[in-house]
Amino acid sequence: MAETEMLPAIEREEKTGSKDDLEPGWLVICWNDPVNLMTYVTHVFQAVFGWNRQKAEVHMLQVHRQGKSVLARTTMEKAEHFVHELQKYTLHATMERES
Repeated sequence: MAETEMLPAIEREEKTGSKDDLEPGWLVICWNDPVNLMTYVTHVFQAVFGWNRQKAEVHMLQVHRQGKSVLARTTMEKAEHFVHELQKYTLHATMERES
């Protein structure tokens, strides 16, 4: 009778993080202004971020009541894109490196 040879089990290392986890995050911030209507700001958030009305309204109210809202944490390139899009709609938006 032939003896079966047992080979050692090979374990695979799972990668849990992504490249974005290693890069510093960038925050997209929208600031309050006295010009734009709240319904307009809600509409812009829906158009730029693809949010539903409820989520857009939460951020709009945060901008209105607290003076600003952090809309996204993302890579530098995406943050630049979002800020540019928000500014095209005449919203006061900036980006800053997450601390």
